[in-house]
Amino acid sequence: MYNFRTDLASERRDIYKKANNLEEEIDGIEAEEIKENEKIKITKVKVTNQNGAEAIGKPIGNYITIDIKKLKVATPEDIQKAAEVLARELRKLIDEHSAKIDEILVVGLGNEYVTPDSLGPKVIADIDVTRHILKYMPEILDPNTRPVSAISPGVLGTTGIETLEILKGIVDNTKPKLLIIIDALSSKSIERISSTIQLADTGIVPGAGVGNTRKEISKDTLGIPVIAIGIPTVVEAATIASDSIDLFIEKLQNEAKSNEYLNNLKEQDKYEEIREALMPGDYNFIVTPKEIDELIENMKDVVARGINLSV
Repeated sequence: MYNFRTDLASERRDIYKKANNLEEEIDGIEAEEIKENEKIKITKVKVTNQNGAEAIGKPIGNYITIDIKKLKVATPEDIQKAAEVLARELRKLIDEHSAKIDEILVVGLGNEYVTPDSLGPKVIADIDVTRHILKYMPEILDPNTRPVSAISPGVLGTTGIETLEILKGIVDNTKPKLLIIIDALSSKSIERISSTIQLADTGIVPGAGVGNTRKEISKDTLGIPVIAIGIPTVVEAATIASDSIDLFIEKLQNEAKSNEYLNNLKEQDKYEEIREALMPGDYNFIVTPKEIDELIENMKDVVARGINLSV
């Protein structure tokens, strides 16, 4: 198993292909790229068999990555367009795994007091919930309205309860047919921090990207389909250092025009060497950009609107 240092299936596919010098697609992987406009690109990765699952370390299923450029300076129109793209792709997954009026539970994971981990709770505050209205005032809604409920269960450190245990209790009592879960991810790319959305119909393992793995939340553990919406909000310090060295080498290469040593150095994956140098002193920090507050607010609007439009 590779140390992919990313939760994104599209990045894991790229890492595996580069490490194995593959020109053709990985056996068990189907991939497609779609350019929505100048600012939005969609990458679809489908894991079709066990070989593909083992290659990139992801379960068999669908993974859709939506990259949004320049989210820091996004206009209201940019945010709305991104939400519409998310809604379109999310609706396809919802329709594949549930009937038109099946009840949905939306879950926002994370700690609302830690900005890079606060996206889930912030999204929940903007979800249009209808389950209680359909129960007590059904006459004010369209008869075809889908029941939607939402919860932010907190984190183990503040509740003392595993998220899976909380969700099992809710699912057993309220009996939704589908769960949509929002969580922060890690990426190997600085550019993707709060500018990328991954949709997956395979569930999620909270905390896996930062080495704080909790119990899996999936159809296997809850008995209902789970669609995960993940947004990278952090990278490792070793990743930043590795990327910085690449940029430095590229600058030298451009000035020197040709240098065999530098060419070979750039082709090597320096992450493991850097990580090993940082780990003994506990210096391999998890890092987030200084603009994370603004990025989280913009991404919160994109995700909440996308979910509301899709259901």
